[in-house]
Amino acid sequence: MSNAQTFTVRVARKVIEAEDIATFELVDVNGGTLPAFSAGAHVDVHAPGGLTRQYSLCNDSAETHRYQIAVLNDRASRGGSRAMHERVKEGSLLEISPPKNHFPLAHGATKSLLMAGGIGVTPILCMAERLAVVGSDFEMHYSTRSPARTAFYDRIQGSDFASRVHFHHDDGDTTQALNINELLRAPQDNCHLYVCGPKGFMDAVLGAARANAWPESQLHYEFFSADVTASESDLGFDIKLASSGRMIKVAKDQTVTQALSAAGVEVQTSCEQGVCGTCLTRILEGVPDHKDMYLTPEEQAANDQFTPCCSRSKTAVLVLDL
Repeated sequence: MSNAQTFTVRVARKVIEAEDIATFELVDVNGGTLPAFSAGAHVDVHAPGGLTRQYSLCNDSAETHRYQIAVLNDRASRGGSRAMHERVKEGSLLEISPPKNHFPLAHGATKSLLMAGGIGVTPILCMAERLAVVGSDFEMHYSTRSPARTAFYDRIQGSDFASRVHFHHDDGDTTQALNINELLRAPQDNCHLYVCGPKGFMDAVLGAARANAWPESQLHYEFFSADVTASESDLGFDIKLASSGRMIKVAKDQTVTQALSAAGVEVQTSCEQGVCGTCLTRILEGVPDHKDMYLTPEEQAANDQFTPCCSRSKTAVLVLDL
């Protein structure tokens, strides 16, 4: 281990699963067991070039000898996915975090509705396989641009739950198109919805669910990317460090983490888009302007924590537990 938060793994296999999608099988460098994980978990991967990205684990959560991740070679990549595709080979060594799960299956659900868009299938597939093993009722909908971009098709079709999975392709005929509003027209008692995929897909699914009065407690989701945009309403404000009383100014065109870093105060970050929760910081006084996709609406409403990589302040001063 290089430090308390990461350890080294070796890429045992790299496979092209679909157009622009590769899977990486990660194993312990000494052939030992890996930390346990549950369906929906992800690891932080320190990719070549100094970038850290989050990738969901998509193998059987009962396995301890390997982790499997799938990476889309995103044309709009900020460098992480491109580095994984172009610079990571079989035999490469990577630093990763132990598994973290901010997207767990709910215990006691009567039924689970799993919805995956594109590469968002990675945690959803792991969930489907786990639900099948424990004998829980579920239905899965998997939407992609085309069959050629549908990762894990053969794996799903060869599973004992294949009949519960519905494939939807943008370039297919209209009879197989995903009708989100019809699917989510009325919440079912104790049916929990899980969704992962591109932001537009997730916004459509969650928007339809909320419009149809699905209880927030039955909605589960995980964003891995987001567009953080500046607003005309963004203003400068001050950060006060509770431990010392020190005041640090945050300019209108500056993030809180940038201002803190410039003042010599480091906060651990990863995605810098408000989706991973790595930089989550406690607020002691003041009202934040939440711009993240990590906290639930209820957690945002509490205003006792925020993601300084993208969120700002509605008050002149935010007092942070730093």
